Amino acid sequence: MSLPTDIRPVSSTLYFLPVHTRMPLKFGGEIVTYVTCARCRVTVADRDGRTAEGWGETPLSVTWVWPSALSYEVRHEVMKSFCETLAAAWAGFEKFGHPMEVGQDFIDEILPGLLEQQNTGREEPLPWLGALVCNSLFDIALHDAYGNLHQRDIYTTYNGDWMNRSLEKYLKPAADAKVDFTGKYPEEFFVASAPKQLPAWHLVGGVDPLDESELTGNEPDDEYPVLLEDWIQTDGLKCLKIKLRGNDAVWDYKRVGKVGGIAVANGVDWLTADFNCTVTDPEYVNEIVDKLRDDQPRLHGMLLYVEQPFPYELERDRIDTHSVSARKPLFLDESAHDWQHVRLGRELGWTGVALKTCKTQTGALLSACWAKAHGMTLMVQDLTNPMLAQVPHVRLAAQVGTIMGVETNAMQFYPAASVNEAVVHPGLHQRRGGRVDLSSISGSGFGYRVGEIERDLPVASCSCGG
Repeated sequence: MSLPTDIRPVSSTLYFLPVHTRMPLKFGGEIVTYVTCARCRVTVADRDGRTAEGWGETPLSVTWVWPSALSYEVRHEVMKSFCETLAAAWAGFEKFGHPMEVGQDFIDEILPGLLEQQNTGREEPLPWLGALVCNSLFDIALHDAYGNLHQRDIYTTYNGDWMNRSLEKYLKPAADAKVDFTGKYPEEFFVASAPKQLPAWHLVGGVDPLDESELTGNEPDDEYPVLLEDWIQTDGLKCLKIKLRGNDAVWDYKRVGKVGGIAVANGVDWLTADFNCTVTDPEYVNEIVDKLRDDQPRLHGMLLYVEQPFPYELERDRIDTHSVSARKPLFLDESAHDWQHVRLGRELGWTGVALKTCKTQTGALLSACWAKAHGMTLMVQDLTNPMLAQVPHVRLAAQVGTIMGVETNAMQFYPAASVNEAVVHPGLHQRRGGRVDLSSISGSGFGYRVGEIERDLPVASCSCGG
């Protein structure tokens, strides 16, 4: 089956944009001071030879996708190299279809083999999650290009008028669920009317200073806040995500208490706790949550959900999490590689899914559909997305509906990276009244308005096809 609207990729161009943090960002046991944003331009063509360009961008978050004793730079270079491999593969991928179809076929048919080749002879393999992140910018660009070719908002094409395959071709329901994907399309799982504003979650990193007693003297002297209270007051924040260690219960509990005290004093409504895959025993989390319930009930009530305490390789570490989710909603993040992992997570007791466009737009939509069909709650989490990467990120949150807004923290850690994009999209790169504003997004594809953004790109790392 085919449609006259089908497209295939015909060329790709890859750029690497270095970004330095104004404040250190802690992921698990590592502290990050710089990151590379990988950006690509993908050209697609239909069967009549009409072409259009699309853009995709993703931070190569080394420490998030690949916890390891290997040096940051070694892992960083592996991911950049794999992006170059993918640029060539996408330019030569001769499948026609809707971007959902072409994107999933690439993930199923091409990506595993390329990853195997990439990992041959290496001291430590690049994980599948890392491969998805490297692939995501090309997948995102494919969706954008499709919308641009047909002069449509990409979110108006996730239905039977534009797609050859309905969801039963991709998704299988859980054995215990009365769910049927036959004849259904992603659009049926979107909210009726996507909001133009979203509550913004602020990340309280593990080394972020909370008050003056925690200042080191090395903080930046610029126009942006440093202390948590100043951030709350400046941006009108109502939602705080707290990074925890997962291996020091005393420190974790005190951290929640201290952040929570500042939150209550400044009118914050909601908290979450993110353990970043460091916990191996559910009782570790249970004891912290129970102690909050007994000793600090106000903070316990503000704790909206718990995020990814346990190792992200669900198939290897099949930890029964029902005792945790009986206390608070429990959200997969790193573990939610795709809808199959979401299904396994549900079996193990997880109740929610933190979606990320960095796992591909195609995969995020499929995971969202599967999760919503099975009564799971959604969140859209940040990979500290600056520049163009912010647009598909917030659009996903607005379209699928989340438990509460969207996490967005690039303006905390590298606000200068997005100054050019902020001229066109000021509400996306600045939080005001505790919200981000999506009203500047317009036009075809994702609504980037790339032609209006004055950004000088570096020399392309590679250009393939044509």
